[in-house]
Amino acid sequence: MEFADVARELLLVAPADFVRERTARQRAVRADDRPLATRIGGLRKPAPAAWVVDLLAHDGALDEAVGLGPSIRQAQADADPDAIRQLRRQRSVVVDAVVRAGADRAADAGHPVTSAVLDQVRATVEAAMVDPHAGAAVRSGLLVRALESAGFDAVDLDGALADPDAVPEAWSGSDAEPIPIESARRSRQAGRAATTTHQQPQHHQDERRQQHHQREREQQEHERAQQEHAAREAEATARAESRTADAALDAAESDLERAEERRADLERRLADAAAAVERAERARDAAAEASDRARDLLRAAQHHRRDVGR
Repeated sequence: MEFADVARELLLVAPADFVRERTARQRAVRADDRPLATRIGGLRKPAPAAWVVDLLAHDGALDEAVGLGPSIRQAQADADPDAIRQLRRQRSVVVDAVVRAGADRAADAGHPVTSAVLDQVRATVEAAMVDPHAGAAVRSGLLVRALESAGFDAVDLDGALADPDAVPEAWSGSDAEPIPIESARRSRQAGRAATTTHQQPQHHQDERRQQHHQREREQQEHERAQQEHAAREAEATARAESRTADAALDAAESDLERAEERRADLERRLADAAAAVERAERARDAAAEASDRARDLLRAAQHHRRDVGR
């Protein structure tokens, strides 16, 4: 039995039942495979958005969305505005359908999710379309936290999978670069503007005006880059805090499970002790009855001897 297979099954369990099911599965394999039992015990409870994505992955409902990724990335690389507009519309329709399907599956599983969770599902699916490694991660059915695409950076997959070794394509190198659509469009427009400027003669006044506008654009790009950098740092901090909180929650759940196991063991011992006391009391009563019968027999024998002697 492979840990990844067990993890995929457990990650489909409704969040409210996850800890109980994980403990039951761990106990079931402990006698035959202690290393596997240890890994099962360490499996993190998935975040609600990750749970919804795993439900979708299990049903193959993410294939169409992730399948759009190569076309989107090619259009971005080509800076083709017409293709980008068409793909953005198609992406919007597909992602909306996937999010609705995720809401339905969660409700069918008896655990409806909030709009905030569905926003995280949407962000995760969009990240899977931008970054091929993220696409492999979300289709694996092993996701334990939501994903998000941030600018030109690859999607952060650190701590996102229950078993990273089971999804090597989520980590291997690739020529496909995650390029945001808006950035590709600006690159296309900037390239056209530069070509036009080069081809058409300009008067000195126009040149100065263009230089001024260029400096303004550069300043705006610089400010935007600083804002994006600050946003990425804030996101990284939030993710780190979330992972810390998840780890603390998992540790608390593990402590609670061990405490429940100890309590159950003490209750079994107490029941065994009570049964032993009851057996001892019955034996004592039986011995007392036997003693009484023996004394009665002795007295009867003594009376009999006296009667014979007379």
